[in-house]
Amino acid sequence: MTATFASFCRICSAFCPIVVTVDDGRVMKVDGDAQAPEYEGYTCPKGRALPEVNHGPGRLLHSMKRQPDGSFQPIGSQAAVAHVAAKLRQIVQEHGPRAVALYIGTGTMPHPFGVIMGHALLQALGSPMFFTPSTIDKPAEKISASLHGHWIAGGQSFAESDTWMLIGANPIISKSNGLPYNNPGMRLKQAVEGGMKLIVVDPRRSDCARRAHVHLQARPGEDPTLLAGMIRIIIAEGLTDAAFVAENVAGLDALRAAVEAFTPEYVAERAGISQADLIEAARTFGRAKRGMAICATGPSFSLRGNLSFYLALCLNSICGRWAKAGERAVYPNVLLPAFTPKAQALPPTSFDGKETMRVMGLRETVAGMPTAALCDEILLEGPGQVKALICLGANPLSAFPDQRKAERALGSLDLLVSLDINMSATASQAHYVIAPPTQLEQPGLTYLAEAFKYTGEARGFQNYWAQYTKPVVGVPAGSDLMSEHEFFFRLAQELGLSLTWTNYFGLGKFIECPTEKYPLDMSKVPDLDDLFKLATTNSRVPLDEVKKHPRGKNFDIDVKVAPRDADCTARLDVGTASMMAELAQVRAEDFRTRHGNRAYPFSLISRRQNHVVNSTFTDLPGLQKTKRFNPLHIHPQDMAANRLRDGSVVRIRSKNDEILGIAESDDTLRPGVVAMTHGYGARGPAAEKDPSLAGSNVNLLFHMDDYDPITGMPRMSDIPVAVTAHAD
Repeated sequence: MTATFASFCRICSAFCPIVVTVDDGRVMKVDGDAQAPEYEGYTCPKGRALPEVNHGPGRLLHSMKRQPDGSFQPIGSQAAVAHVAAKLRQIVQEHGPRAVALYIGTGTMPHPFGVIMGHALLQALGSPMFFTPSTIDKPAEKISASLHGHWIAGGQSFAESDTWMLIGANPIISKSNGLPYNNPGMRLKQAVEGGMKLIVVDPRRSDCARRAHVHLQARPGEDPTLLAGMIRIIIAEGLTDAAFVAENVAGLDALRAAVEAFTPEYVAERAGISQADLIEAARTFGRAKRGMAICATGPSFSLRGNLSFYLALCLNSICGRWAKAGERAVYPNVLLPAFTPKAQALPPTSFDGKETMRVMGLRETVAGMPTAALCDEILLEGPGQVKALICLGANPLSAFPDQRKAERALGSLDLLVSLDINMSATASQAHYVIAPPTQLEQPGLTYLAEAFKYTGEARGFQNYWAQYTKPVVGVPAGSDLMSEHEFFFRLAQELGLSLTWTNYFGLGKFIECPTEKYPLDMSKVPDLDDLFKLATTNSRVPLDEVKKHPRGKNFDIDVKVAPRDADCTARLDVGTASMMAELAQVRAEDFRTRHGNRAYPFSLISRRQNHVVNSTFTDLPGLQKTKRFNPLHIHPQDMAANRLRDGSVVRIRSKNDEILGIAESDDTLRPGVVAMTHGYGARGPAAEKDPSLAGSNVNLLFHMDDYDPITGMPRMSDIPVAVTAHAD
C-alpha cells in the first residue's frame, strides 16, 4: 500500500520540509514539500537520495565486531554495549578518565541529541576529551567573537538588506552560513532582483558569484589583505556609521592606523584584483543602509581565519550593521527559550578554556578542544594518552588532516568505536561498529537549526519556522539497531554512572539564557520524544503546539529589539592588539615570493559539491552516477600550458606528500588556482594508484607544521602544489 508522509530532511542544517512516499514500509521517493511556503518545495539531491540511504546495499542493519583476522561479524547491540563498557572500565582504571575521548562529526545532524548524551557520558566519566569538527572547520567564528565582542540583538536581516557580502562562502551549495537556510538560491535570486547588491570574495566564480554586483576573484589566502583594504577605503571616505561607532565601538583609531598601509594599489597587486573593483565593493558596502559581511569556510581553511573573521566583524561594526532598537528580531526563538534581544554589546572575553593539551602548546578554546591535536594525543605515550575513541557520525580517517598519521593513531587505540549507518573508512578500522536507525526511522525536531545561531553571526533560521516529525517508517524487519543516544545511555548504565542532561544557550561565554541541567532517570532509556521535551522545557512556543502542524509552521511571533540599557558601557572592539599585530605581520610578508613559487606554482583550494556532505554520500551510486571520484578542477589556460586534457591522471604534490587525481577543465577558477573536494579517497595500493575508484584524499597534502597557534587548525586551503601529468 502506497502512502505519503510529511517530514523534513536532516542531512544539513537547512532542514528542508519533504514529502516521503512509502510503499509497504519501504521508502520509495522523497520530494520537497510544496505546501511548506517558506521553502517553495525545495530540497537538494542529497535529500532526494534518502531512499537509497535507507535501503542501499551498504547500509548496516546489525552492529559489528572486529575479528582477530580483521574481518567483521555481527554482534547483538546489547552485547556490543557490554563489551565496550567492560573495555572502557579497564582503560579508565589503568589510565584515568582522560584516556577516553569522543569525536562527533557532521553526520550527527540527523541525531543531534546523541551528541548531548555522549557529552553527558564523558562528563560523568570525568573526561574533558570532547572533540568536534568546529576546530578544524571554522573555529574563527567563536575566536573572533571573543576578541571583538558580541552584539546581543544579532546581525541584520538578509530580507531587509540592500547589500550583502559573502567571503569564501557559497551557501547555495553549502548551506552552513551566509544566506537564509530556507531555499537559499531562491532567497538570493529574489533579493538581487529586488535591488540588493551582492559582493562575493572567492577565487572561483561560484554559484553565488554569478549573481554578484562585484565579484572579487582574489588570490587564495588574501582575505585579510582585501578586508583591510576595504576598511581603509570606508574609513578614509567617511562611510562609517559615526553615531553607532561613537556609542558602541572601541578601537577605531587603532584599526585606522593598522589598515593605513593597505592602499588600493597595494591590495590590488597583492590580491590580484582591479583597484576599481575593490573601490566599488568598499563604496557599495559602506554606502548601503543595511547588510552584513559574512565569512565562511574558505577564509577559515586558509590559516589566518581568526584575522579574516575578525576583520569582517570590524567591517560590520564600523558600518553599524547590527540589529537596532525597535527592529524586528532576526532570531526570535521558537523552540528555544523566550528571549528579548537588546541593541547593545557584550564586551570581548578571553577565548581560552581550562584544559591544556600535551602537544603543540595548545589548549581548549571557546571553539572547543583542538581536534587537530587529537591524533598526536593518541600517539604520544605517557600520562594522559588517549586510549579509547568513540566516533559519533564521524569519519576522521577521511576527514582529519594528514591521513597517514590519522591511520597510525586510530590503529594504535585500545578501543575504537564507530557509530555509523555504513562501513566508512573509520568504521572499517574500528573494534566495534554500532548500527543506528536512519533519520526517517526516528522522530525529528528543528531545534538544532535555531541553536546554530550560537555558533556564528549569520547562522540559524532567520524566520519563525519550526517543525516536528514522527518516524516515517519503522526499522527494517530482522534488524538490530540502536539509536545514538540510547548507546551512550546504556553505556552509562553498564558503568554505573548517572547522567545529567544539559541545555546550553549561548555563543561561547555569551549566554543568552540560563543553562538548564536535568538529572536523568537511569532506570529506563529515554526515547527521542522524551529528550525533545527536555530540550524544549522552556521554549517560547510549546512543543505540543509545534506538533499540531506536521508540515511545519512559520509562527506568528513579533519580537522587537529592545533599547540599550541606560547604564550600559560595553563596546565592540575593532582594534584588539593581537589582531592588529597579526595584520602588521600580513603587511610585512614577502607576498611576491610566495605567489611566485616555481616549485609549487598552483594554489589548491577546497570545494563543495551539491551531491556530497564531506565524506558522506561519496559512495552512494544514485548520487555518483557519472563518477565516484573528486576531480582536480583546473582552469583551461593551465590545462593547455601543462598539456593536460579532461580525464588526464595527474600527480599533485605538496611539501608534505603527493596524491594522484583526475584533471577536469573549469573556467570558473582564476588561473593558477586548482580546486578539489574533501572527503574522498580510500586506503590501499589499488585505490591510491587509481583515483577513479574512490577519488583522492586531499588531506594527505596538508602539513601539520603549518597551523594556527590558537586552535591548531592546519592550513587546509591555499596549499602550494605542483601538478604534472602522471606518466602511468
